[in-house]
Amino acid sequence: MRETPEATTGPFDERDAPEDDVARVDLGALQIPVGEGYDIRVDVNEEQQVIAATLAGPDGTMQLGVFAAPRNEGIWDEVRDEIAQSLNTGRKSAAAEQDGPFGTELHGNLPDETGRGLVPVRFIGVDGPRWFLRAMLAGPVAADQALAERFEDALRGVVVVRGNDPLPVREPVPLQLPSGIEIPDGAPGSANGAD
Repeated sequence: MRETPEATTGPFDERDAPEDDVARVDLGALQIPVGEGYDIRVDVNEEQQVIAATLAGPDGTMQLGVFAAPRNEGIWDEVRDEIAQSLNTGRKSAAAEQDGPFGTELHGNLPDETGRGLVPVRFIGVDGPRWFLRAMLAGPVAADQALAERFEDALRGVVVVRGNDPLPVREPVPLQLPSGIEIPDGAPGSANGAD
């Protein structure tokens, strides 16, 4: 068992979170830096439970989800293979692995809202102590490194608070709304968390 996390430049486990003055939106298991150029929104399921957070800017989005992982091994390699198979099923453009600032990434395309076009996507995975953080960039930010920088900086500043509750591997770690924010009745699937 790894007692102390390895040194990192972020994202951080709560045990090695930096003592900085960065304002973060507290979603329980995820603490996300507030920054210029994007809003932070929460994604909710039909039961109105918070399942992910999305940073939305004029050039695209970055969705963040945190999942339970084994104590001593990462799951990104396995998850990346599964995402690649999903992207490659029935698609004309194949998903491709690329080296990125957080290690091996997966780049591909997903159908747009109309179903007639394609949107570039980029998947980043970070294995932490008993957690796995997945980021999905979509839109121009997924294909343009300069546009992606603000999202990459935000990802580096994320703090993961896994907690001690036993969870099956790959089970989403529960998120919660920041205090004082409620999901409106009949919400379509997201609520603004910070602007």
